[in-house]
Amino acid sequence: MSISLTELGYILKLDFINTITVSLLALYVGRLIKTKSELFDSVGLPAAVTGGLIFAFVNFILRSLNILTIEYDTSLQNPFMMVSFICIGLSVSVHEFRKEYKRLFIFVVLSIFMALSQNAIGVFLASIIGINPLLGLLSGSVSLSGGYALSSIFGKVVENMGVNGAHSIALSSATFGIVAGALLGSPLGVSIIKSKGLEAKNLVEEKDIDVINNSHKFNITAQSLFVNLTLLFALMSLGMLVSILCKMYTRVILPSYIPAMLCAIIFSNIKGKRKIIDSYSGLIAILKNTSISIFLSMASTSLKLWQLDTLILPIFFILVCQVAFMYFYTKYIVFKAMGSNYDSALMVSGMCGFGLGSMTNAMSNMGEVSSKYGYTLHPYLIVSITGAFIIEVFQIPMIVTAVKFLSK
Repeated sequence: MSISLTELGYILKLDFINTITVSLLALYVGRLIKTKSELFDSVGLPAAVTGGLIFAFVNFILRSLNILTIEYDTSLQNPFMMVSFICIGLSVSVHEFRKEYKRLFIFVVLSIFMALSQNAIGVFLASIIGINPLLGLLSGSVSLSGGYALSSIFGKVVENMGVNGAHSIALSSATFGIVAGALLGSPLGVSIIKSKGLEAKNLVEEKDIDVINNSHKFNITAQSLFVNLTLLFALMSLGMLVSILCKMYTRVILPSYIPAMLCAIIFSNIKGKRKIIDSYSGLIAILKNTSISIFLSMASTSLKLWQLDTLILPIFFILVCQVAFMYFYTKYIVFKAMGSNYDSALMVSGMCGFGLGSMTNAMSNMGEVSSKYGYTLHPYLIVSITGAFIIEVFQIPMIVTAVKFLSK
């Protein structure tokens, strides 16, 4: 930690320990607000983002008054993100999708086209408005279907290319997407079910649809924690190695969390046969939720809101158009392509969730609809594997290619 005096007031530079401390405080504030306010809780904005944005806004006010500017060391942000993706990979069971491979394939194709369309819309509108097309790209699938993870990664990449405010634009767009996805998803699913008079078939209990966190109760011990941390760090190291080798021999920049998550999925689906190591799904879920909360809090807290002043209206216009596209695309194309039935309506609400914000939104949207009309298993399986994993694998190369093309 260090402090210095400039023409903008004092500058407080925090090291990674201080940064984590502030991020945890922001997370606590966000959770406190969500427990006290039904409005914040119903919108679906993560507690980490709620608290982080408050801290970022305070930093913005202090800087505007030339009192103090806080600079954060976010070097541990990506490791926390990697842990969350690895935990998702460890919870994916390929066996569950054998019976639904046809509908899964159709939904994946629709999701990939959605991401392509988001990028096309963002770049096209940015060019018309007269702002850097790379900012339009960041207001496309990077921040929407990519969420905070891809926003943080590619926002920094674009900013390092000389586009001021790119990182803040990406994360702010992701925040807008989360709110929009929560507000659009479940009402759209409910309206489709009501207007079409759809009824749920093959109903299951609510506890049967916990796909991602399908955990069992167990006692957390020092041994179980040690085993799982060893597994996580080993997969992190393997993912980083694969990423380096990929860059060396193919010149393709592949974020290390993608091969790490792939390795986690492979391990998760062979460990039962090989009995290499015992991992506990309950503990994995705890580690995933903790790491993603710290990552989101750190990303939101370190936002440089003062970089958004000249770009707020153009980016807002692009994002509103993205929401309009999602409404018409899911209602008139996705719903029909997936069978025009109750399950299709559930998947519409799910795609609005992860297509505009996050898998948390997707599950929350589907849960809201299901609580009114009944729970069915297959939509949760299809949406979870697509939104949490498959869409990321396909759109990473797409975004990297677009960034290279637009930067020429």
